[in-house]
Amino acid sequence: MDFSLAWQKLNQIGRDLMLALPNIVFGLVVFLGFMLLARGVRALVQRVMRGKSSSHNLGVLLSRLAYVATLLLGVLVTVTIVLPGFTPTSLVSALGVGGIAIGFAFKDIFQNFLAGILLLLTEPFRIGDQIKYQDFEGTVEDIQTRATAIKTYDGRRVIIPNAELFTNAVTVNTAYDKRRLQYDVGIGYGDDIARARELILEAMREVKGVLHDPTPEALVMDLAESSVNIRARWWVDPPRQADVLDAQDKVLEAIKNKLSANGIDLPFPTRQILLHDQTEATDGNRRQQREGWPAGKGDVPPARSTLPSPDAKA
Repeated sequence: MDFSLAWQKLNQIGRDLMLALPNIVFGLVVFLGFMLLARGVRALVQRVMRGKSSSHNLGVLLSRLAYVATLLLGVLVTVTIVLPGFTPTSLVSALGVGGIAIGFAFKDIFQNFLAGILLLLTEPFRIGDQIKYQDFEGTVEDIQTRATAIKTYDGRRVIIPNAELFTNAVTVNTAYDKRRLQYDVGIGYGDDIARARELILEAMREVKGVLHDPTPEALVMDLAESSVNIRARWWVDPPRQADVLDAQDKVLEAIKNKLSANGIDLPFPTRQILLHDQTEATDGNRRQQREGWPAGKGDVPPARSTLPSPDAKA
């Protein structure tokens, strides 16, 4: 076999590489410079937007976009240095139909990217807010251009794609300064409802952290099987989960102690069970008074025990 042609090709590639080596080195230096410049631009945008507390998410978005835009510019300049014949027009031409295929392949990524930008612009929630999405609830740690990270109350991290948060319902627990809590308290049917309501309101007002404006409420909600249910409702500020649990713990303890100290019954659920006599001697005898139906009058069906057995008929 004649390897001369292959050897000539390798020599040509080596000579071209050696000729392009200075451009490659210079291009890498330029790209490193653009990386440093991108970090500086990002820090500058963050510093400018830091004083605007109402635009925190906007500052995050602008700093990231500035960082990405600077890096893309650095890539274009670097490629132009390494490949002098390269132009942005040639890049568009090279993509061609392949760009459409890439777009379909990365559709979900682009969708999450756009949703992340819209979340940062519209600010339905911010970093530090406590949100609930489906079965996940926690504090927003970071809003990236692809996904949002939340830290659950039990110390786990959940990554949620931005497209889901943008298109589905999300509960923002810290959107407002105040939050209302409620709990149903059951009292006995023999207790005075007005007196129990007064004691529940008194107990809530005595708890530190319960707001007096809006005022606490105690509303009769249900005449249940074994209790009259009164719904206690109160407001707390701030509405963060730790404060909510602390307030609920103190309010329920205060209500229980107040009602018990004043003789208000807190009944257990009760159930009445009727036991029927199912012996052969009485089963089906309507002339005898039994639980579940009254004694029959007149011509009633005879008891099962008085009927001939099927074997006897045979």
